[in-house]
Amino acid sequence: MGQRPRPKPEHLHTKLLVIRERLRLSQSEMADLLNCQLTSARISEYESGTREPNLLVLLAYARAAGIPVENLIDDKLKLSIRG
Repeated sequence: MGQRPRPKPEHLHTKLLVIRERLRLSQSEMADLLNCQLTSARISEYESGTREPNLLVLLAYARAAGIPVENLIDDKLKLSIRG
């Protein structure tokens, strides 16, 4: 009896990319801003959808963008950020 994989947000990677671009930051600058011991390579993986950020990283993205975390993970919600 295996477990079914949890559903993953389809648009998360795009939202993360949009946040960084609206803040006008490089991937390296974004990694520094998030203050989660990330590299620019990891930011690239998040934005390409090859890796999914953990909850603390999602919280850091949401805070950087000034939005609730649910805006990142709920595909039904549009992204509206300052910047």
